[in-house]
Amino acid sequence: MTVLFFQACMNSKRINKVLIANRGEIAVRVIKTLRKLHIASVAIFADNDANALHRRMADEAYPLGNGALKDTYLNVRKIIDAALDSGADAIHPGYGFLSESPELAEACQANNLIFIGPDAQSMRLMGNKIAARKIAVEHGIPVTFGMMGSHEEILEQADALPYPILIKAAAGGGGKGMHIVWQKDDLKNELERASREAEKYFGDGTVFVEQYIEAPRHIEVQVLADHFGNVIHLHERECTIQRRYQKIIEESPSPTLTEEKRQQICETAVKLCKAIGYHNAGTVEFLVDKGLNFYFLEMNTRIQVEHPVTEMRTGIDIVEEQIRIARGKEMGWTQDMIQPHGHAIELRVYAEDPANGFLPTPGKVTAYHEPQVRGARVDSSIDGTCSISEAYDPMIAKLTCHAKDRASAIDTARRALKDFIIQGLTTNKAYLWEVIKNEDFIENKIDTGFCTSHQEALIKALEENRNTQNVNDIVAAFLMFDFCKKQVEQHPENVWEEIGYWRYHMQITVDVEGRKVPVSISAAEAGKIQGRVGEKPFAVEFIQYDNHQLKIMLNGRTETVYCSVNDEQKTIVNFHGLNYTCYRTDQLNDTLDYACKEQANDKSRLVSPMPGKVVKINVKEGDEVKEGTIMMVVEAMKMENNIVAAGKAKVKKILVTEGQMVDNKMQLIVLE
Repeated sequence: MTVLFFQACMNSKRINKVLIANRGEIAVRVIKTLRKLHIASVAIFADNDANALHRRMADEAYPLGNGALKDTYLNVRKIIDAALDSGADAIHPGYGFLSESPELAEACQANNLIFIGPDAQSMRLMGNKIAARKIAVEHGIPVTFGMMGSHEEILEQADALPYPILIKAAAGGGGKGMHIVWQKDDLKNELERASREAEKYFGDGTVFVEQYIEAPRHIEVQVLADHFGNVIHLHERECTIQRRYQKIIEESPSPTLTEEKRQQICETAVKLCKAIGYHNAGTVEFLVDKGLNFYFLEMNTRIQVEHPVTEMRTGIDIVEEQIRIARGKEMGWTQDMIQPHGHAIELRVYAEDPANGFLPTPGKVTAYHEPQVRGARVDSSIDGTCSISEAYDPMIAKLTCHAKDRASAIDTARRALKDFIIQGLTTNKAYLWEVIKNEDFIENKIDTGFCTSHQEALIKALEENRNTQNVNDIVAAFLMFDFCKKQVEQHPENVWEEIGYWRYHMQITVDVEGRKVPVSISAAEAGKIQGRVGEKPFAVEFIQYDNHQLKIMLNGRTETVYCSVNDEQKTIVNFHGLNYTCYRTDQLNDTLDYACKEQANDKSRLVSPMPGKVVKINVKEGDEVKEGTIMMVVEAMKMENNIVAAGKAKVKKILVTEGQMVDNKMQLIVLE
């Protein structure tokens, strides 16, 4: 230990400037710690991120140009050049992208740059799931049944496999390249699909199969290790609530484990790290079955998306510790010093539609407001109006809430979600609300299939919650904003300077989510409107407007609503935490594509669910197809979307080619 200490002191280096080889909220997160440590930050950005928050926050920023990810955020040479040109001492890779790339770590070493993460050898050992499983077995760490080999070798054993099985990408994680196979007949197609995804996202199409544990829990342990042989854990997180094999809710401590199992699983994680000589931050992941037996799943050799959960419980800045370790210094913590308190829960807010298979919903954010709730922390990639690109993962923000116990943390999360305003596109915010107030979630009756098994009930509850809101109040709030929106946006100091033609009597109709609501205005004076919505009277009075936040007196009570206008010139009203799209039917709207609406009902037309790239065409003109036939695959926002036939038909014409970019209005295939 004395020799290690002396060598580390001799090798200790100062870090004055760090390039963040990433984008979005993790780049923003790293910049915040760099500011705290008085270390200069350097951002990199692709052309479509020219106005991104991480670029604006950084002290310096270097462009990566345009093109696919391999030409921008996955281009090691460009990133190294940017670091050298900026005079950076180190590179922080964040998570995703090149965060587990041995090539980036080696390129840093070759160019005298400090890589703020583990060494290339550790990443190769644990980044490949096949090698990681082998190491776990060698050190007595329990794993599930697994099999590796070429597609042909796996298919030769198809009859002997313990279905259901899980196909996984050997070189990656995050649910990419992961597919459940329930029966032998599906094995070949799913192997090819998983391999294709693995090649695309990780540059390595190698896959393997392992036994699929039904109704498991997903538990992970946060670890830190320095160059002095010190390895500690920061306790565990439960990440069981998932959709598409990706986590959407994480919490700590796990409400599932006993204290004995908690200690065992954390000690096992430390044991694995010591066995491979690991250093820096990492996460060891486990599956836990109904009997609380745990099995090694994988190790992520980087900081995790959900690290704020651990930070809020322990008070430790994990990014700061990463930098300290990378400098060759001893950790500032020992295991005995780690005294977590309370309960923390994180909810990932995505641009996606839970009612439509969680498909991503890229588009323009017209209003954004983060909650100001005690115990709530927001890590986000945006700070106002912007566009969520289809080129990247659709996560908008992470909401992490901390309180004295689990029930209190859930309550804080519910209050914070209500005050978290994101308008202009569909998000999963309301869905998360329904999950954390679901009785099975509250009582911890969960497994990794929770979202699938509860999907119908959650969507129904979401719709019922929307329908219980008083549509008359929504209409009144909309009218206050609509009648003065030009003045609100341009002259907020005097919104009633110009009242316009509606000063006296008016009969109008307001469309609220397709529901036509008749309104009769009987009186209007400075800051006040009175009338009837349907058969009920209403009175609304203007109080204040600031940055999309409209305060009004509505029928004698004070309400705060958020209003913004989308590209279709419709107003989005956030009322009691839910967004409603409203417009007056007496106002002409030339921006709507009515032809597109008519075409949507034509089953002979097939369009992409979102803008993306055609990656595979499985049919040719003249082919006969049946219901469910996968005719084409369109990639968008790191997801493959199957374009399937709705029924028996004949392919009349294929209008696109593989590799072509398409939008959600472009016809792909004509059927007859």
